[in-house]
Amino acid sequence: MKILNWSSWIKTLFIGKARSLSDEKIFHKISLIAVFAWIGLGADGLSSSCYGPEEAFKALGAHPALVTLIAIACIVTIAVICTSYSQIIELFPSGGGGYLVASKLLSPVIGVVSGCALLVDYVLTIAISIASGADALFSILPSVYQVGKFPVAIFGVVFLICMNLRGVRESVLVWAPVFFLFVGTHAFAILFAFSTHVWEVPVIVVNTVKDMHVACSELGWFGVLLLLVRSYSVGAGTYTGIEAVSNGLPILREPRVATGKRTMLYMGFSLGLTVGGLLLAYLLYHVIPQEGKTLNAVLFEKITESWPGSLSKIFVSVAMISASSLLFVAAQAGFLDGPRVLSSMALDRWFPSRFASLSDRFVTQNGVLMMGIAALIVLLMTRGSVGLLVVLYSINVFITFTISQLGMVRHWWSNRTQVSTWRRKLIINSVGFCLTTFILISLCTVKFWSGGWVTLLATGLLVGVAFLIRRHYRLTTRQLSRLEELQRQFDDDSCRKPMPVTPPVCDPMAKTAVILVNGYNGLGVHTLLAIIRMFPGVFRNFVFLHVGVIDAGNFKGADEITRLRLHIEQDARKYADHMKRRGYYAESVTEIGTDIIESAGELGMRVLKQFPHAVFFGGQLVFANESLVTRLLHNFVVFALQRKFFRQGAPFLIVPIRV
Repeated sequence: MKILNWSSWIKTLFIGKARSLSDEKIFHKISLIAVFAWIGLGADGLSSSCYGPEEAFKALGAHPALVTLIAIACIVTIAVICTSYSQIIELFPSGGGGYLVASKLLSPVIGVVSGCALLVDYVLTIAISIASGADALFSILPSVYQVGKFPVAIFGVVFLICMNLRGVRESVLVWAPVFFLFVGTHAFAILFAFSTHVWEVPVIVVNTVKDMHVACSELGWFGVLLLLVRSYSVGAGTYTGIEAVSNGLPILREPRVATGKRTMLYMGFSLGLTVGGLLLAYLLYHVIPQEGKTLNAVLFEKITESWPGSLSKIFVSVAMISASSLLFVAAQAGFLDGPRVLSSMALDRWFPSRFASLSDRFVTQNGVLMMGIAALIVLLMTRGSVGLLVVLYSINVFITFTISQLGMVRHWWSNRTQVSTWRRKLIINSVGFCLTTFILISLCTVKFWSGGWVTLLATGLLVGVAFLIRRHYRLTTRQLSRLEELQRQFDDDSCRKPMPVTPPVCDPMAKTAVILVNGYNGLGVHTLLAIIRMFPGVFRNFVFLHVGVIDAGNFKGADEITRLRLHIEQDARKYADHMKRRGYYAESVTEIGTDIIESAGELGMRVLKQFPHAVFFGGQLVFANESLVTRLLHNFVVFALQRKFFRQGAPFLIVPIRV
């Protein structure tokens, strides 16, 4: 008992107390307003300004003046993608991530490709954000401290895992001050740079034209085009966070569509100004890369070099610390949206169903742990090298971008007779499709042999695993089809027997069979009939215990919880009514919760107090060839329940159902 208390105390300390479903304001408390959503979801895009513009600028090599064209292209790209994703938010108000859009508008097969690409990308989002954050932090420290950079990155991932296990809102609120510190310092630096060099803006235009002529004479028009495409492509990580808002709608405050579109506006506006401003500021201050420092750190040092006293060093330190912190916040996108994509795919049986389960803090705990552990593995394999992670990053998200835009184009064309504004909407998504397709092809061409193939291979393997899991679930369902016939016979038999005029009398001291069911289905019917057959005339009372599990599929508002409660009550009552027609005393006991073992244990102890001579029963699928795969894909909750009831001194029998 002491061990249990200590474990509960440690869990409460690091993760927090369990939330109560009886709290009528629970959905209000864990949802995010637009500003907080901008922090939790928009930070991924905004933080990419710490490395995206730098990579694009470096790629221009000896022709830095051409960065003006790249800055314009980046701003236009951000505007187009944000506008097209705002239309996805309108069409999918409950969450319009790439997986759902592709599955609904194209096909489930294309949907799983999009979903797997997103999962790999979110793992890389966590890894590159943490690694880049460590780089930004250590760029203001002496070189002797560089040895501590990698351990700091590892600790950062572990810390974020703990924060996200506490819940979405808590993990976002912690970072709000540093997010606005980043926005403030970088906005000030950009405005200061332009206000003190406003007279050089015409010179930038002249230099861009001159550099274009020089580049054409050296490389030719085709060579210049390739140079611009390469610079534009390697900086594509700048746009990867835009998907997060449409995918994160379920955690936004009602009205979700309005909140989502407002969040998208905040993110697009701030990202466009920051990226465009930094690229032009590099040019204004003639920034040159320096070993051990990020390009933004070099820029801020140049901007503040004429400031009096230690003011320059203080500003640069604050700006870099805020950048490092924001990059840690950006990893939140992987922890917020990665588990949500995983849970959606688990509900559709592409991945184990346990990934759709919620913890008592109402987060997809298994998904958070998986994303965090996968990010740790990536960091260990790459030793936290941002240069290598940038190569692996961004290809996948543009696979999802392109598929989503194609789905929207198909939707508007198919529904052109029902939507009066279809032409405008079709044009927006068509432009988005062409743009994201161009970026995807460019990324694959530029980055494939330098490491992009690793990302594509990992995504392909994940897609293969998803199809194998789906195949297993389908085969299991097919093998259980005989139970459906058993359920139909059970229903017919129940309908033929009228309900007795005098209800059966309850004798609490009589033998009582307490049967755990998970819905009105063939599995529950088989278990009940097996008990009657194995113990004829033994039990006079039958109690049907049903726990409704709240997962990512039904945790979408108070109305959904009410519907779930009514549904499980109706299912359990069908069993009880059947036994009443047979002349037995029967009742149903139901509860909803996030942990079926904990909830069923509590209900069982309440039933045991009322019926001291109760025996508990649970049905379990038994596979002819049990393997690690079957154990992973099927929860085997009944065995955990049996151990729990045994510890309480209650008899628990498992009824096998051979598959």
